Amino acid sequence: MKILEERILKDGVILNNEILKVDSFINHQIDVKLLRDISAYISAHFKGVNKIVTIETSGIPFALGVAQQFDDCPVVFAKKSKSAIVDENNIYTAEVKSFTRKTTSTISIDKRFLSKGDKVLIVDDFLAEGNAGLALASIIKEAGVELVGFATVIEKVFQGGRERLERQGIKVVACASIEAFIDNKPVFVEK
Repeated sequence: MKILEERILKDGVILNNEILKVDSFINHQIDVKLLRDISAYISAHFKGVNKIVTIETSGIPFALGVAQQFDDCPVVFAKKSKSAIVDENNIYTAEVKSFTRKTTSTISIDKRFLSKGDKVLIVDDFLAEGNAGLALASIIKEAGVELVGFATVIEKVFQGGRERLERQGIKVVACASIEAFIDNKPVFVEK
């Protein structure tokens, strides 16, 4: 998506040729028009989706936007923290390592929200090493529902996440794919 690449160039900040900060339009403050454009782009690449899955918190706005493209289908988000109101015996769980935070969390989804016959699309804001996507895919597989694919707003190709997901047979769509950071500037994959 040229418009997203231009926005990254204009407003993104790269730290130590490793971390891309896009908090002025994606993570902390959200440009709603850009979110609509991203949602339309993602939905054009998938068919038959009836449920969106993401992980809290930054993926939620984009999951909601994509869900609107699929007749307002439900959005399920994996929680990173335990809750007193959740029955521990009726959840799917997986471990996920955060590249940015350098932490590992146990994520969970209530079993009531993944049902036989669901066609699930995972939507997230970033794809780096693929840890969140693989963790969510393992939950979806355990639930016995169909995983249609994984969509991300920004992909850092050089961190190998796409390759890890595709090796599992998962279709991956990214709105902007960055192959490298050179001198704290992004180099986009030519499409």
